[in-house]
Amino acid sequence: MKDYIDVASRHITPAGGNVFADLGFSDDEAQALHAESQQKIAQTIALKEQLMAEIASWIALQNLRQSDAAKVLQVSRPRVSDVVNKKTDKFTLDALVMMLGLTGKQVKLVVE
Repeated sequence: MKDYIDVASRHITPAGGNVFADLGFSDDEAQALHAESQQKIAQTIALKEQLMAEIASWIALQNLRQSDAAKVLQVSRPRVSDVVNKKTDKFTLDALVMMLGLTGKQVKLVVE
């Protein structure tokens, strides 16, 4: 017989809430951690948008239909639409870098 594992949710941080405050950090520290996390999220979204813009530009320059681009990028046509419409939440950076590689473009990471 298996032991019972309690997986019930005790608290859910509301959308727009500060999970760090909910975890018990002091108000000042929770605000600082929240601001830092929001900045990192914004940076990731900006990177994704840049990669998506490169892919969309390639599609336009090649004069491809989304279905043809999907074959080259090895994804479905709706995924190409998501790239063109910059639906950043649907992609990882890795997936976008892989797609750019399939277009023949190289992605270089520079850490400053």
